[in-house]
Amino acid sequence: MLPNIAVILTDAQRKILWVNDDFTEITGYTLTEVIGKKPSLLQGPGSEQDAINRIRRSLEHQIAFREEITNYRKNGEAYLCKLVIHPVFDRQQHLTNFIAFEVDGDVVKDVEDLPLLQLQEKYSSSSLKGLEEVKLFFKVKLLVEQERLYLDPDLSLKEVADRLHTNTKYLSQVVNHHAGCNFQHFINSFRVKEVKEKITDKNYHNLTLFGIALQCGFKNKSTFYKVFREITGQTPKEYIKMARA
Repeated sequence: MLPNIAVILTDAQRKILWVNDDFTEITGYTLTEVIGKKPSLLQGPGSEQDAINRIRRSLEHQIAFREEITNYRKNGEAYLCKLVIHPVFDRQQHLTNFIAFEVDGDVVKDVEDLPLLQLQEKYSSSSLKGLEEVKLFFKVKLLVEQERLYLDPDLSLKEVADRLHTNTKYLSQVVNHHAGCNFQHFINSFRVKEVKEKITDKNYHNLTLFGIALQCGFKNKSTFYKVFREITGQTPKEYIKMARA
């Protein structure tokens, strides 16, 4: 399953304009609580001064950069924040925004496989195409999660694209770009999460593994076993044994 990736959009003065739901999941702060404030509100007594200085210098020089710093959740708990920040410019190359992607470094040890945490990604387009891609990615993630579209074994890229008022080519590119996989694998990751929840739930112990998989959107037994192992690194039986232990 994809890790929580907080997205923070600020104006050129570094005041927060928008954050996504993953930001709230990681920090405990909602959009209404942080709008108009600066991301430095997450810093605290244990935040490394060297990292603060490097962040400040990079922002002042309007360059993209990667950093690690100790931040603090709303409840006062410290955590390691791994982040990437990109400046965004208009057609006249005037700075208009900063966009930041952050993960909880205590949970996500390796960010090399996360496209959003790579510096080579471009968010400085004058059309803000990069920013629009980010928004669309989180829209599709939210739609699939909230409406549990993955439970439909025949769910298609076109159906989701139509729901989001976009085209299949663009949606496919956005998922590939930001999830690092194709649309089918992206949907299967939600199905695997659902399977993992059900196979350890005693209410489903009367079902076979594939019976549970059918309820979670899979329709082919061999595909289920293959995908489960690809995503979790374990077979379903190995996962059950580990979970119950």
